[in-house]
Amino acid sequence: MFEKLFTKLEELQPELVRFRRDLHMYPELSFCEENTPKKIAGFLREIGLEVKTNVGGRGVVAVLRGGQPGKTVALRADFDALPIQDEKDVVYKSRVPGVMHACGHDIHSAALLGVAKILSEEKEKITGNVVFIHQFAEEKLPGGAKSMIKDGCLDDVDVIYGAHVMSNLPIGQVGVREGYAMAAYDKFEIDIFGKGGHAGMPQLGIDPVVTGSQLVNNLQQIVARRVDPMKPAVITVGSINSGQVYNVIPDTAKITGTARTIDEDTRRLVEEAIGQMTKAACEGAGASFHYAYTRGYPALWNHSKEAKRLEELAKKIVAPDDVKQVPMVMGSEDFAYYVQEVPGTFFVVGGKNPEIDAVYPHHHPKFDVDERSMYLIGKLFISAVLEYLSESTITPEKIY
Repeated sequence: MFEKLFTKLEELQPELVRFRRDLHMYPELSFCEENTPKKIAGFLREIGLEVKTNVGGRGVVAVLRGGQPGKTVALRADFDALPIQDEKDVVYKSRVPGVMHACGHDIHSAALLGVAKILSEEKEKITGNVVFIHQFAEEKLPGGAKSMIKDGCLDDVDVIYGAHVMSNLPIGQVGVREGYAMAAYDKFEIDIFGKGGHAGMPQLGIDPVVTGSQLVNNLQQIVARRVDPMKPAVITVGSINSGQVYNVIPDTAKITGTARTIDEDTRRLVEEAIGQMTKAACEGAGASFHYAYTRGYPALWNHSKEAKRLEELAKKIVAPDDVKQVPMVMGSEDFAYYVQEVPGTFFVVGGKNPEIDAVYPHHHPKFDVDERSMYLIGKLFISAVLEYLSESTITPEKIY
């Protein structure tokens, strides 16, 4: 394997920890990232890479050109935070009220910077190119990936790899999966327009609360009775808002939720069925409505060849038993857009460590992970890059 580079990466870890903790203390929300991309771009310029900022909006892309021409590998990390109050008791706790890195994007960013620095020191020995994609706004629709791709971040790229730290996977473990790995992510909004009135005289009004409550129950029949049981789907209502006082029938009610699917036929069925049930419930009650269904990220598909490559590399870095075939999940990731354009795979690494209280789920106020996960991400990225590029090299110069 690439032990020489791994040693250098291990020596770099204190610097990467400092960078990660700085991001953690000063997080920025999706589409509001200003200082974070500046810090990332500054680091990349200092190590001598070609750097482009404001890619697709707030993205940062750096290019390493090897000493010999060859294929191009892209690596992607995200850097936005979430609107959650940080409740951890650590020195690097978020100093921005109501905002925190509760999903590990700071880990991803720092790890990718470490990879960029290590590979930049060996660029004359590399055959081919490496593109480092630092993406904004993964957490919020429409996401940053789509606009960054449109702005050229995948131009001339042959393959792409992405990683995510997981708080439910023990530190030192790697999760891989071929084929569908994550679901498509859509959202829906339903406004019900009734007729307000006195709570004691419901016959004179049209109650949007009752209509909305019936609709929420009816929506659960879509997955239970209209979707093929062999095709995963989830419909979740996340909010119902109506009225202000206990003794008044309100005029309106608003329902919002999300749908998660894998295949496009089920996605279309769910979108149409929610509209049909909304229409039926409202017309049956004499109410009117407005229904909006917004398509978000597509389902994430890991290409077989690259998923297998990553799995085999992982088994050389950690114990084979620590490389897990992870199940498909109904969460979503806009990394899906990248692998629609070029072959690639998205893998996960463990960050769970009860000894440091890193046990809370993603998007939790006390979320944290073991920072050694950055080292594992870095080793896997370096291995994937050099393994892939070596395929197009007749007599590769060994740099490990």
